[in-house]
Parts: sequence; C-alpha cells; structure tokens
Amino acid sequence: MKSFKEKLNDSDPSWEMAVIFTKINQYYFTGTMQDGMLIIPRDDDPIFWVRRSYQRALEESKFKDIRRMHSFRDASQSLEKTPNIIYLETESLPLRFYERFKKYFPIKEYKRVDPIIGWVRAIKSEYELKLMRKSGKKHQHILENIVPNLLYEGMSEAELGAKLFQIMIEEGYHGVTRFGMFDTEMLLGHIGFGETPLYPSYFNGASGNRGLSPAAPLLGSHHRKLKKGDLVYVDIGFGIEGYHTDKTMTYIFKGKIPEKARKAHQECLKIQDKIKRMLKPGISPAEIYKRIMDGIDEDFRKNFMGFKENQVKFLGHGIGLLIDEVPVIAEKFKEPLEKNMTLAIEPKKGIKGVGMVGIENTFIVTRTGGERITGDNPGLIPIP
Repeated sequence: MKSFKEKLNDSDPSWEMAVIFTKINQYYFTGTMQDGMLIIPRDDDPIFWVRRSYQRALEESKFKDIRRMHSFRDASQSLEKTPNIIYLETESLPLRFYERFKKYFPIKEYKRVDPIIGWVRAIKSEYELKLMRKSGKKHQHILENIVPNLLYEGMSEAELGAKLFQIMIEEGYHGVTRFGMFDTEMLLGHIGFGETPLYPSYFNGASGNRGLSPAAPLLGSHHRKLKKGDLVYVDIGFGIEGYHTDKTMTYIFKGKIPEKARKAHQECLKIQDKIKRMLKPGISPAEIYKRIMDGIDEDFRKNFMGFKENQVKFLGHGIGLLIDEVPVIAEKFKEPLEKNMTLAIEPKKGIKGVGMVGIENTFIVTRTGGERITGDNPGLIPIP
C-alpha cells in the first residue's frame, strides 16, 4: 500500500482517492478475494468494504479495516465528500458496473489506476518470490520429468491436457491460469501435436490452438491424435497460492524432426540466453527487444514469434498473479527493469510441416542477470 501511494503521488500529486474492485488486485492488497470494494484515500487509511463474504474476508485477511456493506450506498455515506476524480481499474470494469458505482459516487471524471498497480505489482517481495520459485520447481518437474512418460501413440491433445491437469493438481497447482487481457479464457495453456500450434487463435501469443471446439478453443483437440514423428508442444502456466510461472517444453515423439527445425530451435535457445544475461536492473525492455531483433537476420524473422500473419511483437512478459503482467519485452516499454521483477521469456518460431519450436522459462531480474526458476532443459526431448 505504501509503494502504491508513493507511485501514485509521483504520477499525480493531486490525487485524492482510488477504488479497487477486481479480485486479483483485492487479493494483492488484502489477502482475500470478495465481492466488495477497496477504497484508498490519499490522506487516510484504506477501507475494505465487503458485500460477500464478510465472514470469509475476516477469516482470510489481516487487513486493518474491513467493513460490511449491502450496497455502494453504505460506503458512500461514510465519506464526508466524494472527490471529483477517482482512480479506477479501467481495463476491467464493465460500463454498467461503473454506472451503478457512479450513482452513489457522483464523480465528474475517472483516471486509470491500472498502470500504477501494474508497476507496483511488477516488483516482487521475498514472499512472492518464494511462491514463484516453488511453482517453478514443480513446473520444471512436471514438464521435464512427468510429461515424457504420459505420451503414447493414439492419445489426443485433450487427453494429454486432462492427464496433465490431474497431475498438476496433485503437485499443488492452484487450479487456474489467469490472464488480465480482456475477455481471455485459458485452460492450462496451449497443447498441440505437429502443426496444431501454428493454427490461428485470438490469443495474443506466439502459438495457436484448435482447442476442444470453436465454442471452446481451449486445452487441445479431441480429434488430433499423437503419431510417430510428431513434435509435441506444451506451453502451460503453473501456479501456487495465486503466483504463476510460465514454461514451454517440446518433445519429439518416436522419430526425428528436420534439421532446419532443430537449427531454428537452437537459435531460439541462444536468444533466450542472450536475454537472460540482459535481465539486470537499469536496462529497459525496449532496449532488450531492439538488441535481439537487430541481431536476427531477415530469413529467421519469417515466422519468428508466430506463424505467417500471426506473429507477435514481444519476446517476453511480466508474470505473477497474472500470466500477462508488465513489463513486456517490447519496443514501447522504456521504463528500466528493477531488481526482483519477474518475466517469462519465450523466443519461438513456427516451422511449416513441423510445428512450433522454441522455449519459454520464467526468470527473476537480478544484478547479475536473470535467475531461471523453471529449469534448464533445452527442449526437443526425445520420446523413444
């Protein structure tokens, strides 16, 4: 809370109030997720107003001031005056919700609080890093040691996803892979055999996914069966007590892949190692992105970070309570990295007739470069 107020003071010294509605940000500030609102005044202590469940909020949270409310009216009546301007989470609040809020908080204007919270959350505490390191070890174990023993000829992508989910839960997975991007659903991640990861998707990532059906383009297909010579691609999130890691691993099932695909994969590994060495406080994500992209020849750029017109313009992303956090390794992110930021780095390349090669691991920014917390296996694990 102290960091949040300091950063908002730096951005807007005249701010008077911020109000938090979303469950993830509630959890970050209070340690519980409820139907309620967190009111943060500049010059007073914050109050967590809870509609449901007040009892659970009291059991789970050590927040100093938790009060019961039946409607926004209860919270509004506690204020001597409603500010003319309030900071709100504009990335996620529906318009109708805002209209209900404004009925009791008749503000004249709102401002975006999302970037402020994003940059506060980007720097992890030791508590958060402990959870992410724990997640990373589990993530490594599952993808590097367990998945190779799950694969068998004739299984479907959906079957692999179902087996993975059960194992992940047994290993302590918190059960959901959360994204902040508007209206983005995700079940584990992208699981694909052969060219499946090259299939187009609304998801803003390097790989695609056919999924279970057009109504649920998630997990994997019931119809695509594993066969000899397939490249298996598993890009999934894992998480413990809310905090995620992100990792991609590839496997060669009973066969070989073309040499051009293997060389492209090796180049992706080199790119990840170059970025790893640059993950130090003081360098900007934009500079990292420029250095890497300037060092890639035109031929390799084709189908790099996507396939055909579905290429994305980033090399990695912040991660924590959400998979897609700031900072992003992209040209527009010019704020320098700071110690204990966490990022998933994912250089990948689509290969026609083969699938998606490349790698993804989660790193912590340190003074000596990125600390990889999801394992060192280079991928293309052979399955005899």
